[in-house]
Amino acid sequence: MEFPKHPFRTHGGAAVPHHKNTWDIPSSTMPPPEKVILPMQQHIGAPCIPTVKKGDHVYVGTVVGDSDAYVSAPVHASVSGTVTEITQVMLTGGQMTQAVVVGSDGKMEKDPAIAPPPPITTKEELAKAARAAGLVGLGGAGFPAHVKLNVPEGKTIDTLLVNVAECEPYVTSDHREALENGRNVLEGVYHVKEILGVQRVIIAVEDNKPDVIQKLSEIAGDPKRDPLDQVRVLPLKSRYPQGAEKVLVQACTGRKVPAGKLPADVGCLVMNIGSLSFLASYMRTGMPLTLKRVTIDGSAIAHPQNVIVPVGTPIKDVVAFCGGYKAEPKKLIMGGPMMGVAITSDELPILKQNNAILAFDQREAQLRQPTACIRCGRCVAACPMHLMPTKLEQAVERQDVEALQSLDIMTCMECGCCSFSCPAGRRLVQAIRLGKNYVRKAGGKK
Repeated sequence: MEFPKHPFRTHGGAAVPHHKNTWDIPSSTMPPPEKVILPMQQHIGAPCIPTVKKGDHVYVGTVVGDSDAYVSAPVHASVSGTVTEITQVMLTGGQMTQAVVVGSDGKMEKDPAIAPPPPITTKEELAKAARAAGLVGLGGAGFPAHVKLNVPEGKTIDTLLVNVAECEPYVTSDHREALENGRNVLEGVYHVKEILGVQRVIIAVEDNKPDVIQKLSEIAGDPKRDPLDQVRVLPLKSRYPQGAEKVLVQACTGRKVPAGKLPADVGCLVMNIGSLSFLASYMRTGMPLTLKRVTIDGSAIAHPQNVIVPVGTPIKDVVAFCGGYKAEPKKLIMGGPMMGVAITSDELPILKQNNAILAFDQREAQLRQPTACIRCGRCVAACPMHLMPTKLEQAVERQDVEALQSLDIMTCMECGCCSFSCPAGRRLVQAIRLGKNYVRKAGGKK
């Protein structure tokens, strides 16, 4: 198959400031915290049910929650110690879920049952391994990886897209993964490529990361590992939201994913760099997903950096590891400033799909007061999905579900380009989120 020499043109987007303050700082590894809080829902799909009880001893890698549902992923202990309670926690979206709290003994002892999986040669075995490892999309979405890897019959995947765009401001966890574990990333790429029979692998990196482009190009260019030159790096324009799946597919292949469809429907599989790196490690060691690299940054953080932490570590402990707050945090965000979620407390734990925690002081947390729409059309021009945010906002104000559906509100990926581009400071993406809820309550498309 042919490789593009340049990325294909995509619609809309925004020239957001980068603020990649931690790109050149090596990741630090945090010591085990006093406790971890492990919510039973760290993924899209059905929540898990605790498989342990208060007083049980667990090791690193012990399964503490699982589900019989297909769209779900098991949860594993990230520290060794004792289960102190089974409780309820509120997630960022406001929903309540069960959580297993483990008091750490500080030893980080590995579960004796953990061993490398048998050789994986089929897509069914790959999907089974991904589920056993508890792998979900590590770029933020949290979609169970085994569902994505289990390509349905009748669909052919010819292109694997490795997502290293990392287009959100501040976030550099994937950047550091590429620099610190580049060979592991490519090992994961080759495993997936060979098992799924993919003919072409495009490693998509925004052009504001020249060191990553150079590093991965050097590794991917090894003729011994890739004699047919089927793995290449494609520099992308640094324009948000390049890392969104549908935008990435179009930028790398020129193919458009229809509304309501997935990349697999146009022959593509999109995987985050961290997911591929983890798969390579899991095939070698059998250790499930218990650690996460997270960018800690923002004007209220004393020492911004990337930190490798046990999943379930309270955010306040990670911030303390980074020197604490140098100013009172007026806004905490889980994720990036464009698609992340504002949270009310740093008592919440780090989840599998978290890639950043941002803390902003009063000056940077302050939002513009919205004024009347001037009908300039900038939000329409910025929307990557060709939607009309102003019309959607008006329909939300009327609670007009029929109009919301006719305007394809569920196609919106909530990237925030409309709100960012609006000179009137309209809360467009927030209105769209509310509108989606109206549609769901009315029994419309999920």
